[in-house]
Amino acid sequence: MARRLFSGAWLRKPHYAQVRFSYMRMKYLFISWLVVFIGSWVMYVQYSTYTELCRGHDCRKIICDKYKTGVIDGSACSSLCAKETLYFGKCLSTKPNNQMYLGIWGNLQGVIKCQMEEAAQLDFGTDPEPRKEMVLFDKPTRGTTVEKFKEMVYGLFKAKLGEQGNLSELVNLILSFADGNKDGRVSLPEAKSAWALLQLDEFLLMVILQDKEHTPKLMGFCGDLYVTERVEYTSLYGISLPWIIELLIPSGFRRSMDQWFTPSWPRKAKIAIGLLEFVEDIFHGPYGNFLMCDTSAKNLGYNDKYDLKMMDMRKIVPEVNLKEIIKDRQCESDLDCIYGTDCRTLCDQSKMRCTTEVIQPNLAKACQLLKDYLLRGAPSDIHEELEKQLYLCIALKVTANQMEMEHSLILNNLKTLLWKKISHTNDS
Repeated sequence: MARRLFSGAWLRKPHYAQVRFSYMRMKYLFISWLVVFIGSWVMYVQYSTYTELCRGHDCRKIICDKYKTGVIDGSACSSLCAKETLYFGKCLSTKPNNQMYLGIWGNLQGVIKCQMEEAAQLDFGTDPEPRKEMVLFDKPTRGTTVEKFKEMVYGLFKAKLGEQGNLSELVNLILSFADGNKDGRVSLPEAKSAWALLQLDEFLLMVILQDKEHTPKLMGFCGDLYVTERVEYTSLYGISLPWIIELLIPSGFRRSMDQWFTPSWPRKAKIAIGLLEFVEDIFHGPYGNFLMCDTSAKNLGYNDKYDLKMMDMRKIVPEVNLKEIIKDRQCESDLDCIYGTDCRTLCDQSKMRCTTEVIQPNLAKACQLLKDYLLRGAPSDIHEELEKQLYLCIALKVTANQMEMEHSLILNNLKTLLWKKISHTNDS
């Protein structure tokens, strides 16, 4: 009897082992399938994101089709479309409608910027209209004289900048730049390119600030595509991570981690002085005040000498233009009165309209960005004073009495404090 029981148990053992083996095999097969599925999905999403963000081929095709049919012309057109000596390199785009690439132009390196949609009007809470290829280069029309074109450009500047500075001198500067082949005259295709570029606030600001240290130099253009000098470091700080990893990192820890990947403190101080100087450049300059409406580390860069260079100025807009657009904007709360991420006005509840005065000046936004950047690793002998000046700067309000005097005082105090500390070092 015992022998039969033992014999039965021995016979059933292989069956249980087989069932267990099948279960384990199914489990591993499922896990393997899940890993492959998730990996494929991640690759698909990354590829889709890349192809949506990086559309350099489409951009080049649109521009070159217009050039080859004689609609547009410019200093970069022949190299881009005929000689093919202007190449698109690494994609730097962060938005599908604003294409940005590292580029190689013969022996020179630069940054290529191309618009895949029409420049959006300064409206709030709306997406840009799709690019209308048929009418993008519709002005000036055939038969327009140079004098008439100058009047068009003058009128555009007056609408964007108001009665600021010598607008006629700025018009002549634009015509000089528009003469891409330097033959002493502006052709109709060159004028069409120049007019399309002037719709972009970034391009206009770059022309106005071409002699300033912290604005990248314009190298050439074709249609509304333009090339600027290359900037070695394309973000103020931080490290680029795959988006799937970004999702897993808490935002507070991510901000702290960004500060680990920065230059030495004296070099950070030199970069910070550059940002303060740029704020001076656009604060009540010869063509009025410009407002920084997206003060992000990713919009700032620096070269190998640690001189600040503005990477992206698309959200730096003329104050006159912004006020004109916002004055009749309907609102229910202050949240309806924001342009970009940083230009905020108040909602007048009695009229249900946005007020026109932006609350925070550029300097306060710059100091907010620089606070953690400068205080981390700051020398102990200036840490307390630096922190005090930064917080005074962040507290600046446009509506405060004597704001301009306080603005100048704080800006000069910060520059002096930083410069004194690094002027004796090799990093200065």
